[in-house]
Amino acid sequence: MSMKEPKKKTVSKEEEVIEPVENENSSHTEEAETKIKELEDKLLRVQAETQNYKRRKDEETERMVKYANEQLVEELLPVLDNFERAIDSFKAGDLDSKYVEGLNMIYKDFLMTLNKNGLEEIKALNCEFDPNRHHAVMQVEADEEDENQVKEIFQKGYMLKTKVIRPSMVKVAIKN
Repeated sequence: MSMKEPKKKTVSKEEEVIEPVENENSSHTEEAETKIKELEDKLLRVQAETQNYKRRKDEETERMVKYANEQLVEELLPVLDNFERAIDSFKAGDLDSKYVEGLNMIYKDFLMTLNKNGLEEIKALNCEFDPNRHHAVMQVEADEEDENQVKEIFQKGYMLKTKVIRPSMVKVAIKN
């Protein structure tokens, strides 16, 4: 393969212009440019996939951190229910008020600790029934203005941050 020298064209003594000469290397150059464009496109796609993967992993990690205590809180809800039942039964009985007061203090501290960690009671009584937050186990006839209202709570419901971890078990007023 012999390569041709580019032709030199003299414009003046100080300036020379080099004119390109067509040869076999120009097809290789076009192929190389095409390959470079393909590789650049592939690189952009890989970078986009990497960014999407990183974003998904960050969201998953954030969700895991946000709800890390969910299982523990769910297991503590029956203990919370039993505290409430004990306080109610002690108030109904003839126990010394100091016992009831002491139990109440422990209950409030326990509840405050759970609240600090994102637990929130779902408001239900006299609220409009929401199937995403309430579980209707009974129905009662209602007036026009009471229709679809929660009339009684059988078991409190709770949310952990923005997630319902236990819906309220309620009696709902319906119109027949």
